[in-house]
Amino acid sequence: MGGHSRSPSPRSRRYDDRDDRHSRRRSRSRDADDDLKRKRRRDSDSRSRSRSKERDRKEKKRKRDKSEERRARKAEKRRLREEEEARQIAELSVYSATDNPFHDANLGQQFRWHKKNEKERKEGMSAAESARRDAIRRQEAKEELAKLNKQRAQREAEMRLREEEDLRLKRLQESVQMSEWVAKEGDFRLEQERHRAAIRIKEKRAKAIDFLAMNLKYVNPPTEEEEEEEEAEDAGLEIDLDEPYKIFDNLTPEQTEELHEDIERYLTLEHSDVNIDFWTNMMVVCKDRLDRIKSDQRLGRAAAAAVEADISALLAGKTYEQLSSLQRQVQDKLTSGEPVDTDYWEGLLQKLLVWKAKAKLKSLHEVVVRNRLEQLRKRQRDQALQAQEELLGRAAASAKLAQPGTQELVEEEKEPYDRAMSPPLIDILKLPAEEREIDIMTEKEALAALIKRRREVAASRFVAKTAQPVVEEPIPEEAPSNADLASEALYRAEAEKDLDEEEELFNMEEAIAHPTSYNWEDKYRPRKPRYFNRVHTGYEWNKYNQTHYDTDNPPPKVVQGYKFNIFYPDLIDKSKAPTYKIVKEPGNEETVLLMFSAGPPYEDIAFRIVNREWEYSHKRGFKSSFDRGCLSLWFQFRRNFYRK
Repeated sequence: MGGHSRSPSPRSRRYDDRDDRHSRRRSRSRDADDDLKRKRRRDSDSRSRSRSKERDRKEKKRKRDKSEERRARKAEKRRLREEEEARQIAELSVYSATDNPFHDANLGQQFRWHKKNEKERKEGMSAAESARRDAIRRQEAKEELAKLNKQRAQREAEMRLREEEDLRLKRLQESVQMSEWVAKEGDFRLEQERHRAAIRIKEKRAKAIDFLAMNLKYVNPPTEEEEEEEEAEDAGLEIDLDEPYKIFDNLTPEQTEELHEDIERYLTLEHSDVNIDFWTNMMVVCKDRLDRIKSDQRLGRAAAAAVEADISALLAGKTYEQLSSLQRQVQDKLTSGEPVDTDYWEGLLQKLLVWKAKAKLKSLHEVVVRNRLEQLRKRQRDQALQAQEELLGRAAASAKLAQPGTQELVEEEKEPYDRAMSPPLIDILKLPAEEREIDIMTEKEALAALIKRRREVAASRFVAKTAQPVVEEPIPEEAPSNADLASEALYRAEAEKDLDEEEELFNMEEAIAHPTSYNWEDKYRPRKPRYFNRVHTGYEWNKYNQTHYDTDNPPPKVVQGYKFNIFYPDLIDKSKAPTYKIVKEPGNEETVLLMFSAGPPYEDIAFRIVNREWEYSHKRGFKSSFDRGCLSLWFQFRRNFYRK
């Protein structure tokens, strides 16, 4: 019995089935409850969204109704105001003779001047005649009123014409003034270009355009005042004996492109007809040279040189008139309609224009050389006359002292003779062999040789400049320090930087009126520091310029700031930084002097700048530092904004 299991009874199986059914029903009930809850939740969310939308709709409707009510109230007020005005007008129109606010019993009747009528009756005037006089008087009054209206209209028209004429005159004056400012700006820029050219030539870093610009200065003979001003400025400058167009022979293609741009800049700045003609002819030759460079690259140097040699052989040695005659012949041949080689004759015609430009430049260069040589001869004559006057003055003083009455004074003031005053005698046997072989000349022969040399100089076309003594700088005992090398590298890096679009070089040093004497001059040789400065220019769009100019027609540029870089690599006392100060000149409110000072061995240096208030904010570009031997002072001018 213990080994067999007993099978469940039918009752127990019924109970188990019933429990399963109950559990399934409970499970379905729970699922239904969950579905019902989810449905209620969705319904609740939907109702809440509907309520929110309803609230939004009601709020919008309320605002719309409120705005409509406001408009309705305004319309009602406007209607009431118009009705009140109409009522007042109607009230005035319905006044009667017995009831009116003016207490006028004859309000509804036409006004009659009874006393005037009575007076006219006494004078024997009839009613018809009185009416006729009144009609004439009314007509005269009407005509007088029309005349006055016409005169008033004429006065108003004349006033408008005067105002328009005043505005036109003001605009004309402003345009004339602006043209003068533009011309002055162009003259200033041209003068700056010439100054920069002179500086670059003196500092041995000249460009091709500099020699052309400096030679062109002597196209017209200078006046005495101009000659005195330029004497010190161009003392070390000499003219070029070659024709201007030969400058292209030693230029690279890149330098030729740069010269083309420089010639274009001078063409925009020049005003003289002679100078414009010079630069125009130089532009023709420059463009021909650029075309030759391109043809060399396209056809090869040998083929291009052969074509150029044939044309040069045909046109060389001809004058401007002969070239003009040949040009007319070529033009006639091209327009004759005959079968000709058009490419050849058109190329020849183009080369004729170039050779005509060269002929003009050659004739102009002869004038330049002649004027410059005459100026140099005049300067030499003036120097000779000055030296002669000094010698004559000394001779007269000596003759005066030699008079009998002044002998005692001479004996008192004369220094006693000493043998050391005379040069020592030379033993001819001790002279070198080369000096002993020199021919001995008498005084007459030496004078004749001197006169011959003077005649040769007077007949020459070119006078060489006087050789300046070469001053050798002392060799420093110590090798340059790392700071000096860094300063030199910084100078080169600053010089190699490209200028911004609104920047120009500003290396014009100003002479100091009262130079400072240094107490260290006997110990160190004073010298000027090196510098590399820039000036920043731009347009100032104030109210006036905004009214009279636009981007297509901009106003004149004005100075907006400077960048000064002064180099002191060899300061003796490197612990003390250089300083700067502003020096104002009495009677000059436009510009001031910006002076830089440092210790030995450097002298003070000054530059003339515009007198305006500086902007000291570093965000505006202000910089004042001394690092590795370089004093950097960068600043912009403060911009003033005015309000009404």
